[in-house]
Amino acid sequence: MMSTASTTVSFILNGEPRTFSTEPDEKLLALLRREGYRGTKYGCGQGSCGACTVLLDGRAVYACILYSKQAEGREVRTIESVGTLDKPSEFQEELIQGGAVQCGYCIPGMVMSATALMEAETHYEDEIVREYMDGNLCRCTGYEKIWAALRKVLDRRESVTAESLDPTMDSERRNVTSDSLMDAPK
Repeated sequence: MMSTASTTVSFILNGEPRTFSTEPDEKLLALLRREGYRGTKYGCGQGSCGACTVLLDGRAVYACILYSKQAEGREVRTIESVGTLDKPSEFQEELIQGGAVQCGYCIPGMVMSATALMEAETHYEDEIVREYMDGNLCRCTGYEKIWAALRKVLDRRESVTAESLDPTMDSERRNVTSDSLMDAPK
């Protein structure tokens, strides 16, 4: 017979070392919501909708299917670590400006998946972006405005990255390759 005795779990939560009481069968989502981190939403409870997405060691995971003890010694980030009402993150701001938020229930999971993408990748081809955002369901928007908002942020980031390679070069000069130089008239 399985023991149901309370135990503790310790992990870094939004940058702060924390220790919580937990039960052996308690999911991370339940622990987070019990402790006041209610931005992480309960959706399907089966790891299918993405409403409960958090970052675990930088990777997007479903908190509804992860046991709280699986976070032991790791780093967990919730939506509360990404922007505020007064100072939203770049993606949150674009979602607002683009009218991409309707009921808003899916948005925390979308933001966390996009955060994982932006922290792990430097080039944002559509296939890679879709891979990161796959598993985040929205029943209101049809995704077009969410995708447009994310694409704006990603395109801006890629532009800044390219410019930071050599800020003295204009965009035409930056696109010159050794192959194109060989084809240039002498």
